[in-house]
Amino acid sequence: MINLRNVRKFYGALEVIKGVDITVEDGEFAVFVGPSGCGKSTLLRMIAGLEGIDEGDLILNGKRINDVPPDKRGIAMVFQSYALYPHMTVAENIGFSLSLKKVPVAEIKRQVGDVAEILQLTDYLDRRPAALSGGQRQRVAIGRAIIKKPSLILFDEPLSNLDSALRVQMRAELQRLHRELKATVVYVTHDQVEAMTMADRIVVLNKGTVAQAGHPMDLYHSPDNEFVATFIGSPKMNILPVTLSRPDAGKLRLENADGLAISLADGGANVAVGEAKLGIRPEHLKVSLGGQGDFSAEVVIVERLGVETYLAVGSPKDPIVVRAEGDLSIRPGDRVSLTVDLSACHLFDSNGLVIRRPQTL
Repeated sequence: MINLRNVRKFYGALEVIKGVDITVEDGEFAVFVGPSGCGKSTLLRMIAGLEGIDEGDLILNGKRINDVPPDKRGIAMVFQSYALYPHMTVAENIGFSLSLKKVPVAEIKRQVGDVAEILQLTDYLDRRPAALSGGQRQRVAIGRAIIKKPSLILFDEPLSNLDSALRVQMRAELQRLHRELKATVVYVTHDQVEAMTMADRIVVLNKGTVAQAGHPMDLYHSPDNEFVATFIGSPKMNILPVTLSRPDAGKLRLENADGLAISLADGGANVAVGEAKLGIRPEHLKVSLGGQGDFSAEVVIVERLGVETYLAVGSPKDPIVVRAEGDLSIRPGDRVSLTVDLSACHLFDSNGLVIRRPQTL
């Protein structure tokens, strides 16, 4: 179990980690996700002991380890670059840490064989890294980490060098490995698809702070702010600027420049009139040609993916994305009517903080 308590990191006068509080439970697969420069890799390196902690506490299984050297923490790390020894075979790379500890050769061979079987590397033990594919090299790097039987495994964007098909395969293998080892995993990525498909818990980071943490589908359905709403989900949530008014008692009126005009039952006294933002995911907009809807817009882009089609409508610079049926007969330039599913909408204030969730609209 890992606890980061009010952890801060400075580079000179620049504060890059700003009072972060994170808990990762024993046996959990936690993913730190966020855009480049948000501090996720720095946090991972602080947990590993490769970066110092300027303020706050890092607790591992109830023990403060801020000043414990990296090799004494019982933590293994898998890097983006694999970091394999090119002159060593797969077996020698995996068993290198045991060789340093003077473990008997027969025992090293046995443990390397066990790890190779788990990672499906048995047929490659005599090869050198140059003779392996990218996915095989990554499995060797993972094998070198897990042979230490660490209490915690850290992954720093391990799949970013792989092609898309291999990333999908490796995601499945990492989930299988986690189930078999029952280890605690902290995984860093900028890819929210990786985060959604692999994590027990996602920690979304933004500019050195935790924007939100929780179960993947909780973040998808109930984001606390506009940043999380647009970062989690692909395609991202549409954000429509709206003006709020209360012309009738108990009603909240939403209007925008595209002709959207809808009313919400029981606006709530806590929602102030004025400028706000309506958040609606692509799958919660219903499209029709020449029919009735909440507003209409011109189609600028059509992306056909087979089972579904994505339409970009409205402004070419800031379009609204709509998910529709794959066989929808529609072309750029057509005008469509859009109906908003109010039961699935979010309402954010002008600062991007959620003020109404779907179940309350």
